[in-house]
Amino acid sequence: MTETYDRNHPELKGEAGYTSPASSLPLHELKMLQETIHGLNLQNLGQKIPRSKQQMVLLKFFKSKKNQLVEVYSRNGEEVLHTVGKVNVIGRNFVMLKTLFTRIWIPYTAIHSAKSPFGLPDVPGTHQHVFIDQELRRKLLTNFGETVAGKEVLRQQFFEEYLETNLKSWRGTYLTIDSNQQVKGKLLDVHKGTLTIGKREQTTVLLSQVTYMKQTRYISIFQKFISKWKYHKNNS
Repeated sequence: MTETYDRNHPELKGEAGYTSPASSLPLHELKMLQETIHGLNLQNLGQKIPRSKQQMVLLKFFKSKKNQLVEVYSRNGEEVLHTVGKVNVIGRNFVMLKTLFTRIWIPYTAIHSAKSPFGLPDVPGTHQHVFIDQELRRKLLTNFGETVAGKEVLRQQFFEEYLETNLKSWRGTYLTIDSNQQVKGKLLDVHKGTLTIGKREQTTVLLSQVTYMKQTRYISIFQKFISKWKYHKNNS
């Protein structure tokens, strides 16, 4: 009986016998207990460093909801914004949500609360792993920096980007930015905590004052089409 069980479940055996169990509990109970302990540890850590509590809790929440639909309530001055979208990028101090036509960046400092929409199952994001084949494994071992920097999905897997770092890859994109005032235009530059927006008339926005930022992908595609049409027309 024991030999049959060992043969059918080789993953439970080590090289020289069974691996040391982390607990006498069944695996499903152990996982639930570990999640509870991690949550309590996070709360205790937040009490010790209250300034970082919101960031740590939101980071953990959004990581568990990768590629899933969430509801976010954020502050924009006296206004409360309600945003529903899929978690696309989880940064160290921001989250990017994506809808059918829009990408939305929200700093953690502006978020009032976040949750899964009512009626959707509250399940962990178990499908967010990256499949690493032999070629990708070789590139990671021999040229880690360039390989990870060249793929957004790998950057998200290995690093937690700051908002400033993430926006550098979106230069040339038309954005609507809410801070002390609403600014619309092309993102020209990101440098030392400031955003340069516009074309002929440029506006500088302090990144620390940004509360909400969005890019309408449909408009961006339309603008690119118009630019190409004008280019071909002028050169014909």
